[in-house]
Amino acid sequence: MAVLAVLLGVAGAGSGRLQSSEVAVAATGLRFTEGPAVHPDGYLVFSDIPADTIYALRDAGPEVFRRPSGQANGLVFDGGGRLLACEHANRRVSRTEPDGTVTPLATHYQGKRLNSPNDLVVRSDGAVYFTDPPYGVRPEDRELPFAGVYRVGTDGAITLLADDFVKPNGLAFSPDETVLYVADTDRGWLRAFDVRADGTLADGRVFARTEPSGGLRPDGLKVDVRGNVYVAGADGIVVFDSEGRPLETIALPERPANLVFGGPEGRTLYITARSEVYSVIVRFAGALGAARRAD
Repeated sequence: MAVLAVLLGVAGAGSGRLQSSEVAVAATGLRFTEGPAVHPDGYLVFSDIPADTIYALRDAGPEVFRRPSGQANGLVFDGGGRLLACEHANRRVSRTEPDGTVTPLATHYQGKRLNSPNDLVVRSDGAVYFTDPPYGVRPEDRELPFAGVYRVGTDGAITLLADDFVKPNGLAFSPDETVLYVADTDRGWLRAFDVRADGTLADGRVFARTEPSGGLRPDGLKVDVRGNVYVAGADGIVVFDSEGRPLETIALPERPANLVFGGPEGRTLYITARSEVYSVIVRFAGALGAARRAD
């Protein structure tokens, strides 16, 4: 693998209202990248699922952050700077302490093993929200008859928030954390839920609808400070405004899986896409995550 300072001619700088630079390759020579997250110190970490490795991307290039990773998928840092991971192979959500100790956060719901936790986000109150589709789990190995969205409270209690998804995937909060957006990949839907005062969800609705076959097939997603929703899809990063209207597509050479805002001003979009990691500068910064709020 390598770090490249290569600009790609897939979209010109300033070609849209939001994209402000060319797309650049940040790392290459990987197998299947996912789960980008920005450490409080500013560097990027990401998963390479088949390599069973979480990498940290520093100036000298990718270096091993954690191996084995449990074939980690989604990653996020909490307010204490600890890495939370959705471990596909271990069917759990974990927390990696600063000394490298790995602590399980969620493994079962009502005595039954989780399916395959996929992505997660931390709210400012410290609660962890995650999706649990059945990717990679044989039907005979499933213990839960549904694919859910869950909340793990600061007391460790696991609450099922929604169970009517086909395959819930990426998720992100609105800037004020009153709305949770969740990708329902196989249906081609982006769904939105109001977040109650107690952290549970209400008023689920379809925020944006696409054709599930050959269409967007939404995967990872993030939100900027203006409330625009950035979604990894078949053609690149598709951006919707807060009303669900499409604004722009940031084209990429490979199909993206996930994304995160980072950089000195929070306007660098890091995108995991198959064998490479890309970066592009956009007009608005990302909404603050838990790790950045703690700075």
